[in-house]
Amino acid sequence: MSIRECALKSAAFSRLKDVYDNREQEIKKARAAGTKVIAELGCDVPDELLLAGGLMPVRVYADPDKELVQTNKYLEFSFDPIVRAQFEKIVDGTYKELVDALVVSNSTDVIIRIYLYLREMHRVEPEKPIPEVEFIDWLFTRNLLYQQRNEFLIGLFQETVERWAGRKISDEEIREAARVCNADKAALRKIGELRHGSEVHINGSEALVIIGSAFFMDRKEHTKLVEEVAKEAASWPVINAPRVFFTGSNQESTDLYDKIEASGVVIVGDDHDWGDRFYDRDFNLEYTTRRAIVDCYMLREFSSKKAYTSQRVEALNREVAATAADGVIFYMNEYEEAASWDYPPQKKSLESQGKKTLCLAKMKWPMSKNDDFGDKLSAFADTMKGGA
Repeated sequence: MSIRECALKSAAFSRLKDVYDNREQEIKKARAAGTKVIAELGCDVPDELLLAGGLMPVRVYADPDKELVQTNKYLEFSFDPIVRAQFEKIVDGTYKELVDALVVSNSTDVIIRIYLYLREMHRVEPEKPIPEVEFIDWLFTRNLLYQQRNEFLIGLFQETVERWAGRKISDEEIREAARVCNADKAALRKIGELRHGSEVHINGSEALVIIGSAFFMDRKEHTKLVEEVAKEAASWPVINAPRVFFTGSNQESTDLYDKIEASGVVIVGDDHDWGDRFYDRDFNLEYTTRRAIVDCYMLREFSSKKAYTSQRVEALNREVAATAADGVIFYMNEYEEAASWDYPPQKKSLESQGKKTLCLAKMKWPMSKNDDFGDKLSAFADTMKGGA
C-alpha cells in the first residue's frame, strides 16, 4: 500500500515527510540559528525539560547504509543490530558534528551497555569524536519508593540541562514546554482516531511519517502540521482491508510497513517507540514538575523491554481491543530477546480471543538482508481475508 497519493498531495503531510526523510536538515538549521541540539538514545528522555531549556531534542537513529567500521572494533555481534548501527554514528564522529550532547536513557538493557561502553571510551580514548554523554538511570517498577527515587534522578538531570542551557529553568518554563508536548500528543491522537476508528483513513506507513517527524523538528510546528493533516485526512479514502496490530522491533523507517501493507492488510496500531507509544501519556499539569515527568514516563503503556511478561500480555490485549484489530504481526529482529519471551503467552491469549497471529522472529536488519518473507505475509493476509 505504501504512502498514498492523497497524502502526498497534502502540503502539511509533504512537509512532515520531508523532515522524516531528511532528518539532519532541521538539526543543521537549528544549530545555524544558535539553538543547542541534544541527541537522545532511548525512548525515556523527558523532552519537556530539554524544551524548557531552549534546547532541541532529536532521536538517534540507525543508518542502514553505513559500514560499521568503528562498531565492529568495540561491540559484540550479539548486540541488537539497530543499536549497533546507532552506535556507529555516535562513535564515528557523525553526531559530534550534529549535536551538542547526548542523553542516554536506560530504556533497554542493551542501551545501558552502550552507555557503559561510551563512558569507558571517554575515559581511555578521550580523543574519540564522541559527544558529551549524560545517563538517566530510571527505575521502572511502579511503586512509591521508585517514584521518589526517579524524582531525585530527574532533579539531577535538570541540573545538567540547566548547565547546557546556561541558566536556571523555572517550573513555569517546564509547564509551558509540557503544554507544547501535550498539544502535540493531542494532535497525534486525532491521527490515531483516523487510523483505528470505525473507518480507517490513515495507513501504517503514513502514521509512521506523521509520528516520527516529531523527533527531528520544532514541536510547535509539528503540532500545527499534524492538526492540518488530521483535518484533511478525515476526507481521504477509507481503507477497506483487514486490520492488523504490529508489535515488536522499533521501525525507524516505513520499509517494513510498506511491505506488510502491500500484502493487502492495514496496520491500525503499534506499540513500539517510533509509533503510537510516543503519545501514550500526557504530562499532568496539576502535579509538581518532577512528579509529573516521572508520572508521564513511568506510567506509559508497558514496553517489552521494561515489563513483566504478564504485563505485556495485558497491555497487548488492551491495545488490540482499542484498535479493533483482527490480527497481530509479531516482528522481532535477531538478538531482541525480551520481545521473544513475551510472544508465547501473548499468542495464546490473542488466539483464545479469535485473533489471528503471524510471528516473524530472528529477522536481520535492515529488512533487505532477510530471505524473502513475502510468502508468509501473503498467506497471513489471505487468512485475514477469510481464506484457508
